Amino acid sequence: MQIGIVAPSAGFTQDGADRVTALVAAHYPDLVLEWHPQCFASAGHFAGDDSTRCAALVDMANRTDIDAIWFARGGYGACRIAEDALAQFRSAATDKLWMGYSDQGNLLGALYRNHVGRQVHGPMPADIMRDGGDAAVLRAARWFATEDPAVMEKGLKPGARHVAFNLMTLSMMLGTPLEPDLSGHILLIEEVSEHFYAVDRAAFHVTEYLANRGLAGLRLGRVSAVPENDRPFGADEETIVRHWCARASIPYLGRADIGHDADNKIVPFGKL
Repeated sequence: MQIGIVAPSAGFTQDGADRVTALVAAHYPDLVLEWHPQCFASAGHFAGDDSTRCAALVDMANRTDIDAIWFARGGYGACRIAEDALAQFRSAATDKLWMGYSDQGNLLGALYRNHVGRQVHGPMPADIMRDGGDAAVLRAARWFATEDPAVMEKGLKPGARHVAFNLMTLSMMLGTPLEPDLSGHILLIEEVSEHFYAVDRAAFHVTEYLANRGLAGLRLGRVSAVPENDRPFGADEETIVRHWCARASIPYLGRADIGHDADNKIVPFGKL
């Protein structure tokens, strides 16, 4: 299996790429990783300017010898190029498996909306830099190699349709041309490095927006690295999400094993 790696948002390091390549080769020798040189570019916050990142994504998407696209890392920037990139995709893009999370939810959402390939919320190469990151990278590699259900989030329901997104990314995506149709879906959300008041604000927007769009339910992943505010917010993440789900009459279905950490589990988009 040939896996193309691109960085639609922030960049990666050559040392990190070498570690990922060696680790995957040692455990899954039939997986061949091809790193687009753009992954190591730099233009301010981004892995190259918008045109560079877009061109790299289009190049990998349209190659018939690439079986899957693995997003190198999150950060910010995918929304700046998603529409332009998808407009240039050819039929080869629809045959691919696409994996990532965090800011890459912008692309996963747009791909899902437009029925381009198969989308998977799952670890990215940059996760190797986390504590226990080898396990995260190997979890993704195992899915690429075998699509083993053992690495999926355990609460996914057979026959149900699921999606998973970073909460803030999803909130900003709703109402834009990247927004996927979530009717009939169970939505899993997670967040990192946001104050509780920001989590509350985004949860309000997501639940109110989706209230009349047929969402089947919502599950809450980990909300980690919450900055300390100048006063206690007075509610934790589950209390916040339960509140807004109740207000919007969206079934709250409990916790989910996803997050910005090495334990982040696989969630295939759509019906299992």
